[in-house]
Formats: sequence, C-alpha cells, structure tokens
Amino acid sequence: MSDFDVKYVANLARLSLTEAEEQKLGSQLNSILGYIEKLKEVDVSNVEPTAHAFPIVNVWRADEIKPGLTNEEALQNAPSKANGLFVVPKIVE
Repeated sequence: MSDFDVKYVANLARLSLTEAEEQKLGSQLNSILGYIEKLKEVDVSNVEPTAHAFPIVNVWRADEIKPGLTNEEALQNAPSKANGLFVVPKIVE
C-alpha cells in the first residue's frame, strides 16, 4: 500500500521531516489507507446518499421590518463626520 512518496507529501505540506519522522508518517499513512480499503469493502448499495447522518433543519425567523438607527445615532461615536456622513481617510489616489 505504499503508492505514495512520504517525502513528496511532506514537500506538498511544506514540512521538513527527519528520517524517523518519515518512517512514522509512512506507517501512519499506511494505516489510514488500510482503513480506507476496509471501508471500500462495506456494501452500501441500499444506503441512500446523504450529506449528514441525521437530517438537519435550518430554523428561519420571520423576515420582519424593524426600525434601524437614525442618522444621528449612527454618527454618534464617529471620530469624524461632516454633513451627516462619516469622514474617512482617502485611500485611493
């Protein structure tokens, strides 16, 4: 099951591994691939494909109009304001 190159995988992950770490990672990856092979043996032909094991229902609240801030309230803590607007530094030349 060693179809992969540990050094290549480590390079993709931007990891520099010692020889001992490469051996350890190689055995761990072999174990993971072995488990995946076991999962492939399971008969799932009668199982409906789902994204989650349990149904998930999103709870939506009613879309109601609510009062917002007045212009004065919105500008109350503004460090700089003019003519009812926020004044911000120019960032585009």
